[in-house]
Amino acid sequence: MARFCELTGKGPMKGSIIWRSGKAKKQGGIGTHVTAITKRRFLPNLQRVKAVINGEVRYVRVSTTAIKQGLVTKAPRRTWKKPESSKK
Repeated sequence: MARFCELTGKGPMKGSIIWRSGKAKKQGGIGTHVTAITKRRFLPNLQRVKAVINGEVRYVRVSTTAIKQGLVTKAPRRTWKKPESSKK
């Protein structure tokens, strides 16, 4: 599934952009009026993270709030080195 957090299930939300015209009453005008409303989507802040899941390391798409809450156990850094190939 695209744009969904694999741990929390957080996904896109609906919203709207509101255009207003006029000058606010506080600033000496006659007030603002809504001239148009259009639909928009709020997307979650997803990050691709290497995590340990069920004992194996794999990439997951997780929201930043899940990372901050500590729901993700990041994979340890690799300590072994690749064997050098003897090409000369």
